[in-house]
Amino acid sequence: MKGTEIPENEYSEFYATYIKAAGNGDLHEDLEISLHDFIRFVQDIPMDKFDYRYAQGKWTIKEIIQHIIDAERVFSYRALRISRNDKTPLPGFDENDFVENTNANDRHLQSLLTELSIVRQSTLALYKSFSGEQLKRIGIASNNEISVRAIGFIIIGHQNHHKKIFQERYL
Repeated sequence: MKGTEIPENEYSEFYATYIKAAGNGDLHEDLEISLHDFIRFVQDIPMDKFDYRYAQGKWTIKEIIQHIIDAERVFSYRALRISRNDKTPLPGFDENDFVENTNANDRHLQSLLTELSIVRQSTLALYKSFSGEQLKRIGIASNNEISVRAIGFIIIGHQNHHKKIFQERYL
């Protein structure tokens, strides 16, 4: 299954950018490959850039990596609940509150990348456990309908989106 094969009625317009940024690869393969590509990319960033903010109030690279980790945990939780046919509407989350309440800037880069890798391996194992029927299930998250498979591509696209921001605004 590829991101371009997901009908637009399986996610809100807000996530269209992330679905597009996920590319046209296979979900399971790209969950794994995109992680390795991202880690290699981050490891090539000069050390003096990790605490850099391109403007007042903007997040540092370390904070963005923590944000990617936190968002993936939230997205995976949503995918789990929806895949199990839980009809409970799932709330949104305030990404700014999450970032303000981390210690990302006090952490070593390798610690953040290790955590990202562990979270992604968990996400990958979860997605490999889903049946075709479970991947197509639709639930409500942040007041919008979303499918389990769309969430998987959103995880990939969200990470790719932030990689592009690193390239454009931080390096």
